[in-house]
Amino acid sequence: MVNDFNRDVERLVQRVTTQTYQAIEADVAAKRIAWFDRVHAERQGGTPVTPRQAYELLLLEYLGLSEDEVPVMLETDRKIVWRSYNPCPTLEACIRLGLDTREVCRAVYERSTQALLSRLDPQLRFVRSYDEIRPHADYCEEAIVWVDFDQMMRCAVAEARQSISEGNKGYGAVVVRGDHVLAEGHDTAITDGDPSLHAEFNAIRRAVRTSRDDSLYGAVLFSTCEPCPMCSSLAVWANVTSIVYGASIEETARAGRKRIRIGANEVADRSPGVIEVVGGVLPDECCSLYI
Repeated sequence: MVNDFNRDVERLVQRVTTQTYQAIEADVAAKRIAWFDRVHAERQGGTPVTPRQAYELLLLEYLGLSEDEVPVMLETDRKIVWRSYNPCPTLEACIRLGLDTREVCRAVYERSTQALLSRLDPQLRFVRSYDEIRPHADYCEEAIVWVDFDQMMRCAVAEARQSISEGNKGYGAVVVRGDHVLAEGHDTAITDGDPSLHAEFNAIRRAVRTSRDDSLYGAVLFSTCEPCPMCSSLAVWANVTSIVYGASIEETARAGRKRIRIGANEVADRSPGVIEVVGGVLPDECCSLYI
């Protein structure tokens, strides 16, 4: 076991010194998805999965840890929080290289862990505390939270209706991390005389200010309409983990809206990081905004 741990550390040291974080992130995400599809393909899209079941799959089965190494500190039907005390190759590699785990774990493991959870259910969200992460604390505190996508989209719809009432075009967005709403916003391009002020732009800007962090790792951008290329690109640069939308670009274009027909998936596929795109959440309610 000691030799295996040391080998893992050496492998990580080699990777971090020869590859970009984005390349490692993509490789880790692909490896985790491939494992799930090989071992648990029958669970994808099946019966609802609880945070407890996701915790067991991720930590006990995939990572091979024991419950003593990752004791649960809080558990409800929608949330499970644990603290990691296990020997960690990433921690040791960072110490050897003089790197900050807050930077490395965010860039490499935040979205790649979510990629695995989303195979179970995209509404299961991985959350890590960067105030409580080794070696800056005695443990790493992490959580899996079930987020109600329909509820969050209804918040975005309410923003879109406010947009319409103000004389704007009727787009709404919400930025959520775990079970916390970081910001809500709607388009103000007409009333503010600034064509850049789309709903997603306003929501992301407010989320950055609220969190006092220009990297929104772990956050989900909910939008009543599939973000345009500008807003999808902003989500990429803000390091949002996932984009979730209601009406698609094509649906709103068919309804007569002027759209640049480059979908969020295309922007995500061409981005330097791993970013998830989920469409079709409350599609009828969202599409009705643009008829």
